[in-house]
Amino acid sequence: MGTRLVLQAFERYQKERVAFVSGVAEMAKGAQNVDALRQAGVFGLLGPLLLDPVPSVQLSAATALARLAGFSDDLAAEVARLGLLPHLAASLGTQSRFQKRAAAKCLRAVAKHGADLAGAVAGCGALKGLTGCLEEFDPSVKEEAAWTLGYVACHTPALAQQVVGANAVALLVLAAQEPELGLRRVAASALADIAKHSPELAQAVVDAGAVGHLVALVTSTDGGVRRHACLALAAVAGHSADLAEAVVAADAFPRALTGLKFPADERVRRAAATLVREVVKHRADLATTLVSSGAAGAMVDQVAEARGNARLPGVMALGFIAAFSETLALAIIAEKGLAPLVATLTDEPEDYLKAAAAWSIGQVARHTPEHARAAADAGALPALVAAEAGAGGAEDLRAKCRKALKLAVAHLTHLPALDALAQRPLGEAVLALVLGQAGRVLAHDAPGRAAWAHSGALAATQRAGETAPPGSELAEAVQVINSSYPEEIVRYYSPAYPQMLLQRLDVLAGSAPAPGVGGPPGTTVQHVAAR
Repeated sequence: MGTRLVLQAFERYQKERVAFVSGVAEMAKGAQNVDALRQAGVFGLLGPLLLDPVPSVQLSAATALARLAGFSDDLAAEVARLGLLPHLAASLGTQSRFQKRAAAKCLRAVAKHGADLAGAVAGCGALKGLTGCLEEFDPSVKEEAAWTLGYVACHTPALAQQVVGANAVALLVLAAQEPELGLRRVAASALADIAKHSPELAQAVVDAGAVGHLVALVTSTDGGVRRHACLALAAVAGHSADLAEAVVAADAFPRALTGLKFPADERVRRAAATLVREVVKHRADLATTLVSSGAAGAMVDQVAEARGNARLPGVMALGFIAAFSETLALAIIAEKGLAPLVATLTDEPEDYLKAAAAWSIGQVARHTPEHARAAADAGALPALVAAEAGAGGAEDLRAKCRKALKLAVAHLTHLPALDALAQRPLGEAVLALVLGQAGRVLAHDAPGRAAWAHSGALAATQRAGETAPPGSELAEAVQVINSSYPEEIVRYYSPAYPQMLLQRLDVLAGSAPAPGVGGPPGTTVQHVAAR
């Protein structure tokens, strides 16, 4: 009788533990229950259950903690504060793949919230266990382990170096070759999180043989796999020309360019554009190689079709390509790349996108008169003026617009374009730039001088001279233009010319003879002035 009562009591205790922890795990799915669970002291109750002799109880406890820790920094910090991380790390070494997966998921939920919590995960000895989980047969265990390692590595170079030191990189490369798409996706993301911090960490990824396998993934039919593969390659290539060359040498192009046309996911197109940007920014030969692979036209299309922040990598890539040489800039012009850059400058509401577009336009226009003329024909110069004037408090945007205008106008010899600018409302610095270049062109262009006068640009020049501070660049520019014309022409287009004529009429009227004394009848001062 006594033995049966004891056994019944223990059975009830076990059932209640299972029911309790299962119920908490279910309630932890809803955000509306989190505060109540916390106030009830759920963490203190779940902690001992991580060491429960019943595997199902351990599993449910780890699952509940993972769900709770995922909601906020405070809840994740509570898991660390109560000393539960070592117990979770120990669970990574058990035989049960379910417990391993639940423990890795809980560690991931803690590590994602910041460098301090990720450091606590690394400091509790979990990295060794997570690396061991990458060798498990079950793909879901590998996926959770790779995901957690990525969250640890993403925060700081020191944490990423600890992941490398745990010998995880080679196993992540192997995971990227597994048939399961989710595992490939997470492994590529973790490699990107490691490589992004420094050239040394990126080199560790390269030395593990990751580049070739990542290149194979950039043509995957799965958007997530393709996106993370492109971002991982971009993280490697962005640090130096040598690392970018390693990516190019692995035949990443033109394969990666297919991602710029990926129909189902804009994030894939942006990731592919990011990869192009990170390669072309280093050297002219790398930019030339990618342009030869069709990158210029593909990037122009991407910028034209994208909107918002997705445009940024493409806009920057076009600027990097054009900056290296006039031949590469002509390739951008030939692909009609100025039009989407101007559209970005005029249509996008964000100042950082406008600033990037202004910078890229300047890189295209900076080489020769032909490049500057192309920018003018695309409407880039009025767009730069408008963006500079409407920048408000965005000093970076104003500075980039002024710099782009300076680069373009310094080579612009097409007088109609300068004429159109000169007659727009411009700030003193920009107007001095435009009139200074116009003066250099007019000095050697007689037909242009006539057109400048007939169009009204010479009159606008005189109006600018009226308000220019003496000795300023604007005043000097006006003087140079005036020196190309006869003095009477300059006087004729001066704002004071009508008043000067009236004054001369008054003088003539004052010296005219009185009526009936030497002059025609009816000749008076009023008549002369009226004429």
